[in-house]
Amino acid sequence: MEPPRYLIIGRVLKPWGYRGEMKLEILTDFPERFASLRTVYLGDDAKPFSVERARLHGNAALLKLAGLDTPEAVAAYRDQLVHVALADAVPLPAGKVYLYQLVGLRVSTLSGEPLGTITEVLETGANNVYVVNDGARELLLPAIPDVVKEIDLARGEMLVALLPGLE
Repeated sequence: MEPPRYLIIGRVLKPWGYRGEMKLEILTDFPERFASLRTVYLGDDAKPFSVERARLHGNAALLKLAGLDTPEAVAAYRDQLVHVALADAVPLPAGKVYLYQLVGLRVSTLSGEPLGTITEVLETGANNVYVVNDGARELLLPAIPDVVKEIDLARGEMLVALLPGLE
């Protein structure tokens, strides 16, 4: 599977002030990344913008992008997703993966029984859920330590322990 070109880090909520700043909902586990942003991409067509200023503001981020100098210009991007290039992704600590890296992994039990391939990751309030499909049936696996025992990106495999009721 082809990796994405961009990763989502936020969503434009509304203009902020009268000089073209925008308030963002933070959709990244690394909010500190906003301080070092140089370029972001807005919307489905990933239109590039240079970042003039960025700062955290409570549970949100405030961005000033080159070329967006009025509240009206910013308002045109309301509800648009804010992306960074995959090459600019924050390096993860050992043992951690980005969700996009999980799609396409083969899933097997600890005893070697193949369960299928991860086709989707559902982000829920409590924990993520991995949708595993073997072509005949779909299995929903909670992304919790009791179930997910090993993720090996190099082998393209996830090993799991099925809880009662998941078999």
